[in-house]
Amino acid sequence: MPDPIFSDLYRDTEHLVWAPTEQVRRRGRQRTRRTQIAAGLAAVVAVGLVASGVALVRPDAAPPPVPPATVVPTPPTPAPTPSSTPSAEPSESGTPTPSRTTGRPAGTTGGGSTSRAPSRTIPAAAMLQLADLPTGFTMSTGKVDGDWSLEFMASLCVNESPTLADGEIATRSVAFNSPSDWIVQRVTRHSGTSATTVMKNLRTLVKGCEMEQPGDSLSIMAESLGGDDGVLVGSDVGGRPGRWLVVRQGDLVAQLRLDSQTTPTEARRTARSVVNRLCAGTDTC
Repeated sequence: MPDPIFSDLYRDTEHLVWAPTEQVRRRGRQRTRRTQIAAGLAAVVAVGLVASGVALVRPDAAPPPVPPATVVPTPPTPAPTPSSTPSAEPSESGTPTPSRTTGRPAGTTGGGSTSRAPSRTIPAAAMLQLADLPTGFTMSTGKVDGDWSLEFMASLCVNESPTLADGEIATRSVAFNSPSDWIVQRVTRHSGTSATTVMKNLRTLVKGCEMEQPGDSLSIMAESLGGDDGVLVGSDVGGRPGRWLVVRQGDLVAQLRLDSQTTPTEARRTARSVVNRLCAGTDTC
């Protein structure tokens, strides 16, 4: 007796029309290709989402945890800087009055540090100008030749003389000519307090000089002529007089060869003009 399961199967399939074998194979190949294309598209979409940083989540999924807040350190408050208001100096009445140099320290006599970085040049404005001299002079700039300086006079001393170039970092010269006179000025800048040392060496040179020839002399004729320090030096070599004015203002030292008959009073007036010009190259005025 046939098994009831096979009897039912025969009954259900007795009148079925089966598709040809080739058609069945073709449909199978089409289904396989659709499956492969769908899988490829899914892979492309997944790669695009990852590259763009988009995450797919279920609608009912809990949102990702919020990262803890990052504490950004507060930068330290900068220390207050000195204001550029004028410094005050006590007046004779006891009430402070502004100094001449706005935003800069008042003048010092030591040639020390100032409010701006030390310069290694000397501006032309720090030199004497034609307006400072009597009429009839002309100006020539650049290197000034000739044995006119006190350093040359030191070569006439039999004993060793101290240097006048201690700490020198810059120099500038100018000469003025007239039909009857010749004035030469050289301004040097010195590092630190070397300008003060130069003035000390100047006095040592003059006072300690032992001239080669009897009757020749080198002497200090006047002091405190202007600026932080001012000295008039006189000489008599072979019966011919000479005059040099040396003035210090801050870290600048000006040496001038003047007319051989210049008096201390005349040298003082010239020193005032020299100092006024030097103030264009130093903060100590």
